[in-house]
Amino acid sequence: MTVPLRPPLLVQRRPSKVLLIGLVVSSALALVVLAVMLRSGGPVGFGLSLLLALAPLPVLLAAVLSLDRLEPEPKLHLAFAFAWGAGVAIVLGVALTLAGQALFSSAGYGAQVVDAMGTVFLAPVIEEALKGSALLLLLRRRREIDGLTDGIVYASMAGLGFAAVENVGYYLSAFLRSGVDATVQLFVMRGLIDPLGHPVYTSMIGLGVAYALTRRGPARYAMIPLGYLAAVVLHALWNGTASLRSLGWLATAYLVIMAALVLLVVVTVRERRQLLARMGAYLPAYQYTGLVTPPDLAMLGSLAGRRRARRWAGRAGLGRAMSDYQHAATELTMLHLRAEREGMEPVRFAAERDALLGAMANARRW
Repeated sequence: MTVPLRPPLLVQRRPSKVLLIGLVVSSALALVVLAVMLRSGGPVGFGLSLLLALAPLPVLLAAVLSLDRLEPEPKLHLAFAFAWGAGVAIVLGVALTLAGQALFSSAGYGAQVVDAMGTVFLAPVIEEALKGSALLLLLRRRREIDGLTDGIVYASMAGLGFAAVENVGYYLSAFLRSGVDATVQLFVMRGLIDPLGHPVYTSMIGLGVAYALTRRGPARYAMIPLGYLAAVVLHALWNGTASLRSLGWLATAYLVIMAALVLLVVVTVRERRQLLARMGAYLPAYQYTGLVTPPDLAMLGSLAGRRRARRWAGRAGLGRAMSDYQHAATELTMLHLRAEREGMEPVRFAAERDALLGAMANARRW
């Protein structure tokens, strides 16, 4: 039996109006912040600061997105998370931190204590809550978060957006205070040595949210506040040791953050292997359709096999078709996993399954 061709339907849902509005508002706020920096710092200082802040961003974005190669997330959702971090989280983070410092100052604390409270306590607590709120807003599109990797990717995008705009401000302050040399030295620390600080912190929240969405039992929701606590602790650890200006303490904090980064990589690699293994469990049942053959199963079961297939298809002018086929097969596996995890009405499952089989049929031209 061969499934008849039909228009591809890789879950083509209408864009969320809420996310579109959030994207526009957040982007506008980020532009306003940058415009204020330009006016206060002048074109030379601002231009240098913006260049240094953006320089590592393409590599960082590529690294984050490479974690989600099997089931790429919708571009609108990724753009929303990045813009939220760069706009809403930055503006509210600065405003709330300054308000909190004003309260401590009005209570009679000295300037040194107020600065320390802002750096070590207020900034981590407020900023991580704001960056992590992007994940909570995405809960309305909860089916987009199918695993822990998705939570890490969305949280990292929010962290990268926040860090990009924040770094412009830090570099500009260094330029205005001490000139080009101090700005470049700060870039080495923030842009080269520790460029993944904010993404790592907020990824703890992403893990918590994704765990709550992809596991069973009421206790799973406890992982959200635990993830937030871990993000705050990591953020406060780095800020606190940086303010001490002790190389030993800073190195210790850096090692802790790198350990958290290794944990995130291990989680994504392990989940990717599990997903590939589940493909080997679910997809053989569809061999009767003619859409999945033993060579297809071998190809879909490894990243290397997928890359080789896309290269071969590209030479034959079928690169897009192969990518669509692999995407649909992965979505079909994810559909089985969601049905197994959450339960799903048979009629709904059959409709989504048939749509994905139709997409595979439309794409498979070899």
